Amino acid sequence: MKNVLFIMCDQLRWDYLSCYGHPHLKTPNIDWLASEGVRFNKAYVQSTICGPSRMSAYTGRYMRSHGSTYNGVPLRVGEPTLGDHLKEIGVRNVLVGKTHMAADDEGLERLGISADSLIGVHVSQCGFEPYERDDGMRVSRTPPFHHAYDRYLRDRGYGGDSPWHEWANAADGANGEIASGWLNENAVKPARVAEEDSETPYMTRRAMEFMREAKEDGRPWCLHLSYIKPHWPYIVPAPYHNMYGPEHMLPVDRSESELANPHPVYRAFAEERFSKLFSEQQKREAVIAAYMGLIKQIDDQMGVLFSFMRDEGLMDETMIVFTSDHGDYLGDHWLGEKYLFHEPSVRVPMIIRDPSAAADQTRGRVEDHLVEMIDLAPTFLDFFGGVAKPHILEGRSLLPLLYGERPRGWRQFAFSEFDYAFELARVKLDVPVIDARLFMVTDGRWKYIHAEGFRPILYDMDTDPQELNDLGGAEETADVRLRMERELGRWMRRAQMRITSDEDSITESDEAFMNYDVLLHPHVLIGYWDEAELEAERQRMQAFKLGLDRT
Repeated sequence: MKNVLFIMCDQLRWDYLSCYGHPHLKTPNIDWLASEGVRFNKAYVQSTICGPSRMSAYTGRYMRSHGSTYNGVPLRVGEPTLGDHLKEIGVRNVLVGKTHMAADDEGLERLGISADSLIGVHVSQCGFEPYERDDGMRVSRTPPFHHAYDRYLRDRGYGGDSPWHEWANAADGANGEIASGWLNENAVKPARVAEEDSETPYMTRRAMEFMREAKEDGRPWCLHLSYIKPHWPYIVPAPYHNMYGPEHMLPVDRSESELANPHPVYRAFAEERFSKLFSEQQKREAVIAAYMGLIKQIDDQMGVLFSFMRDEGLMDETMIVFTSDHGDYLGDHWLGEKYLFHEPSVRVPMIIRDPSAAADQTRGRVEDHLVEMIDLAPTFLDFFGGVAKPHILEGRSLLPLLYGERPRGWRQFAFSEFDYAFELARVKLDVPVIDARLFMVTDGRWKYIHAEGFRPILYDMDTDPQELNDLGGAEETADVRLRMERELGRWMRRAQMRITSDEDSITESDEAFMNYDVLLHPHVLIGYWDEAELEAERQRMQAFKLGLDRT
């Protein structure tokens, strides 16, 4: 029996793992996974914020196709998901952790579907069986509590109105007060919760509990283990809170030249509060120390999880995927958060270990083909023996790359989008909501960003791998910009919106059309002048068929 373990971290940078080159943050368990599988070196997300990026992963479709363009924008009822594709071939699609899915409540009501019905839960949970859904970031202190993690903390003796807020994501203040993890000055302090009761170990245990139960069930499964960390609040329990200091951090990647004559959209985000905070070295270092501790905790939990899977005999039948929904600027380019398209934000780690013998030849390989987050859904379907529906799934199966093949016609470009209509930057720039969109295309060397109403942004990642020199207005790159704009336009014109009719159903009548059999529907006659012309067409068709019959 085959299974898939789909692990996703939240806001994990690609270069904050030792297998991707971090010199001080050692992640031996994730490194082991890379040594046993393929480490994709150029993996890009289809949007740089949680919700849209995840909806692209869960649908196998670009943001401009699935329509969930920002956190809280619902994925519309009827949009096919990985769960729908896997259900057709008898595979369970199960969630432990975060999805950032916003249900289309209006659509459910319009269709008369109860949110707590089987169909309603399937649609509202993005096609997942919610074994345990926990999106984190809950700041409400008002009962009742309905999240299992909150109940777990209460059962463990953690009091207060909101255990998540007051224990898992808070520290003890100097005078006994609760020091909120939302305030970055507290990032250097240990979280109040015991390490074994914090979110990452808790979710790991819940995943193992599901795997034990699934062995009794006997059906193949795809388990999405979706960690909330190292996403903010940047706070981590002891002993991880003080493992790292400034000497362990990557040098900040920014230049004063970036601020000299900045692109208006870039400038607007550089002026945000979160960017200003990360522009101050001491504050930046305090946060990154906690960020690194959160990653180290995740790696340690990978060791716990992988050991469990070996003991349970699951390693030989389970594909393991490790990735992130986007990165984190951490002060690079004078920015905080994510949003824009520099490598720290749009590029993610992606490691896949396929247990099949066919993948033995690629174990430990570093793969430089351009891949996208939307490739995971068709990869899982392919692994389980299903057949992808290309009129719906816009990604491509990665199995050929895992099996050492060099597929012909592989993509030459990767794409990403950001809808900043919901951001303060749109207001400051006085941009109409419909125009507040950014589009990125890269061929691995050039990275081109289209910003409606403004000049483009362009980076040459061969000569400027740190992306410090914006060539979007340089005369010498005019031909490059024209080529990249043309590719972006071509991609936008190919949006997969016709998901209810596949190509076979459209082309099945092609031979009849070519053979003059235009009277497939005798009561629908279009373009004929009179009975004589119609009779002539009938005679021509009969003669043609007669000739075919004789041959």
